[in-house]
Amino acid sequence: MPDKRPLPSIVRDQLMDLLRAQGFKPGDRLPSEAEISRLWDVGRSSVREALKLLEQEGLVQAERGRGRFLSSLGSLSVDRPITRFESATQMLASLGRSSRTMVLSVTETDPSPEAVEALGLAEGERVVRLERLRSDGDDPLIYSVDTIPAFCIPGPVRHVDWTGSLTELLAIQGHLPVSSAARLQAVELPEQVRTQYHLDGFGPWLLITETAITTTGRRVLLAEDYHRGDAFTFNVLRR
Repeated sequence: MPDKRPLPSIVRDQLMDLLRAQGFKPGDRLPSEAEISRLWDVGRSSVREALKLLEQEGLVQAERGRGRFLSSLGSLSVDRPITRFESATQMLASLGRSSRTMVLSVTETDPSPEAVEALGLAEGERVVRLERLRSDGDDPLIYSVDTIPAFCIPGPVRHVDWTGSLTELLAIQGHLPVSSAARLQAVELPEQVRTQYHLDGFGPWLLITETAITTTGRRVLLAEDYHRGDAFTFNVLRR
C-alpha cells in the first residue's frame, strides 16, 4: 500500500535510516540539502521541511554557516519521538521490526465517556473499538486499543482488514491523521488483559495515549498503545 504521509515525513524517516545504516555518530555532519535532494530525487523544499522536523525533535542540530549535525538523541538505535504522529505499524517498520499483528477483538459499540470527550463525539454517535497485539515472532511488543468514530469506516466491521496500519486505512477513507495530542505514562497492563492474553512478567509498560487529528481539525482516532518497557525507549522534546 502506498505511503500516504506528507513527503517531508517520508524523507525524514529515510534520512534517519541512512544515518543509522552508515554509522553516523553524535557530532557528525549531515549531507547537504542538495545531496539529500539528489539522493531521493525530491525537491529542496521537502528536504528543508524534513530537516526541520529532525531539528524540532532534537535529533539534529543546525549551526549557522557550518551545516547540520547529528545530536546525541539522533544516535540512539531505538527511539520513537513523541513529538510527531506515526502509527505503531509505521514505527515498528522504521525500527526494522518484523511485526505480526493479532486482532484480539473488534466491535461497533457505544463510546466510553473518555472516548466521547477525546473524539468530540455528538450524542448517539457510535465507534469501532479495536483491540490488537503486535509481536516480533513470539515476542509480544505492543498491546493496543483503538477507538474510531464509526462514520470513518463505512460498512460492516467484519469486512475490514484490521491487521494493517490504521493511519493508511483512515487515509483511504479521506480521514488522514497528520498530528496528535499525546500523553506518556508508565503503567501496568490491566489485570484482565495480562491474564487473558498471557502477558504477565514483563514489568511496567509505557502507555502512549494519542488523539489523532486531520488537517481539518477532525479527531478521528483515540489510540492507546502499551509498549513493553524493556523493548522501547522514547525521546520527548519539552518546550
